[in-house]
Amino acid sequence: MDKNTITGFILIALVVIGFSWYSRPSQAELEQLARQDSIAQVEAAMAEKQQAEEVQEVIPSQTADSSALFFAQREGQEQEIVLENEVVRLTLSTLGGTVECAELKGFDSRNREGDVMLFTRKDAQLAFVFEGKTENIITSDYYFTPIAVTDTSVTMTLNQPGKTLAIAYCLRPSSYMMDIQITTQGLSGFFSPSTKTMSIDWTDRIAQQEKGYDFENRYSSLTYKKTDKGTKHLKESRNDDKTLDMPLDWIAFKNQFFSAVMIAPENFTDAHLTSTQEADKKSGFLKTYEAEAKTTFDPTGAQPTRLQMYLGPNDFHKLKAHNELSIADKDLELEKLVDLGWPLFRWINRWFIIYLFDWLKGFGLHMGIVLALLTLIVKTLVYPTTKKSFMSSAKMRVLKPQIDALNQKYPKQEDAMKKQQEMMQIYSQYGVSPMGGCLPMLIQTPIWIALFNFVPNAIELRGQSFLWADDLSAYDDVLRWGKDLWLIGDHLSIFCMLFCLTNIINTWISMRQQQNQLTGDQAQQMKMMQYMMYFMPLMFFFMFNNYSSGLCYYYFLSGLLNILMMWYLRRTTDDKKLLAKLEAYRQQHKNDPKKTSGLAARLEALQKQAQAAEEQRRNQKR
Repeated sequence: MDKNTITGFILIALVVIGFSWYSRPSQAELEQLARQDSIAQVEAAMAEKQQAEEVQEVIPSQTADSSALFFAQREGQEQEIVLENEVVRLTLSTLGGTVECAELKGFDSRNREGDVMLFTRKDAQLAFVFEGKTENIITSDYYFTPIAVTDTSVTMTLNQPGKTLAIAYCLRPSSYMMDIQITTQGLSGFFSPSTKTMSIDWTDRIAQQEKGYDFENRYSSLTYKKTDKGTKHLKESRNDDKTLDMPLDWIAFKNQFFSAVMIAPENFTDAHLTSTQEADKKSGFLKTYEAEAKTTFDPTGAQPTRLQMYLGPNDFHKLKAHNELSIADKDLELEKLVDLGWPLFRWINRWFIIYLFDWLKGFGLHMGIVLALLTLIVKTLVYPTTKKSFMSSAKMRVLKPQIDALNQKYPKQEDAMKKQQEMMQIYSQYGVSPMGGCLPMLIQTPIWIALFNFVPNAIELRGQSFLWADDLSAYDDVLRWGKDLWLIGDHLSIFCMLFCLTNIINTWISMRQQQNQLTGDQAQQMKMMQYMMYFMPLMFFFMFNNYSSGLCYYYFLSGLLNILMMWYLRRTTDDKKLLAKLEAYRQQHKNDPKKTSGLAARLEALQKQAQAAEEQRRNQKR
């Protein structure tokens, strides 16, 4: 490269640089360009977003083209169909083709004007899902066409030339049971030959129907029945979920007093159940139930899928009667939705308390009077065992001087076995059993616990006022305040206070009787236990303040009657005459061979074994 060429490149560079410097924009012009640039970027972003939205709107219509099954019924006008009989009013929607609302007649609602609303479209969703080869049919995505509409029946249909999916609903007269039948026509090619089931997706945010959140929540649970077995439920007080590999007869979304039950005559399989607690107790809801399950389905349409729904109260007799409406050849045992307790307590409630309660109710009496008479009859029936327990304590009381003499005879601890043996001999001579007061109490306890299960589940008490309680199925709250206090809540139940008061008095009577029987170290230990015994009524107060006033009322009456019986027995028992009878018994049997049996014999044998072991230990030390 020669000198002239180099000079030419340098001059060209200088011209380019100089022109660039001369033509560059001013600072104001640069700021204006920056603003224009930003606006352009925003406009471009908005245009891109709008284009994306337009594409999204276009894609479904492109995907759901005329080749998609029931394409025309993806859009439509929603319509409500009402099925109604004497006891229930059901609203079905053409959007989804399922029940969206259930109203139970004759049961006053606490959270709205009118009857109880078991569930509404806002909080509950039900969909039937059919899995096809290339796409799924989810009923909630379609607008159904209602045909054959009557007051108690309707058939929801999806139609395409030569293809039909129909869901027929029939509400039984004067009942809470509805039959559901799902049929197809011309759809066998849509499904895989291996398809044998359809799915049910069911969700409900359970509304609080009663006054007390905690109490109602304790008796509300997602419940299910195993085929040929008993019922189970998810945890009531915390979040819970289960995946079940066994067949089920039915799945129930259960409140304390009302239930929605989905029944599968050909069983549910592969069920996944979830119960989620409501975070805010003042939201008006208890928890959310979710159920996914499968049941039999014939794609050829030769056999319909049959289902049933019970939408009604947890009334033992009504549930049992609805078992007769089952289209399956099996006992649904719907009455087990009423929790009557563990097997022993359920048996007592089922075959004794319910019949007695129904008999009293049949006289047309107020429920407060029915509970009072129920309590009186139960206490009368157990009076012989109460008297036997009292007399056993009274016999030990009048023999206490002889037991005190034994304590003086054997003051040393190493003579405890000898003292115990002679004590048992004294009791045997006078025909007294130290355990005679325990067995009668064991007989009464199951009845006490059985009623603990019966009263909160008795729907007959719902809405029944008595004295200061406006609802025997919920807590009474004449004394209430607007703020929750620790352990107490926002109210004070008077029936609960009365129950705890009678409990304290009964505890005092019991402790006094025991102190009159015990001597020495045992008496001292009993004095130390008094504080623990009196602590229990206090615990009962915090436990039962939120429980139903009917239950606290029953326990109050039961405790009051027990106080009166103890007063009567103590007043009619003459210790001198009782001691004379015992002496007569001893004289009459003094020549009889000394025999012991039952528990006394076992205690004596244990004492002898312990004494032999103690003597052996002493010999080894020597």
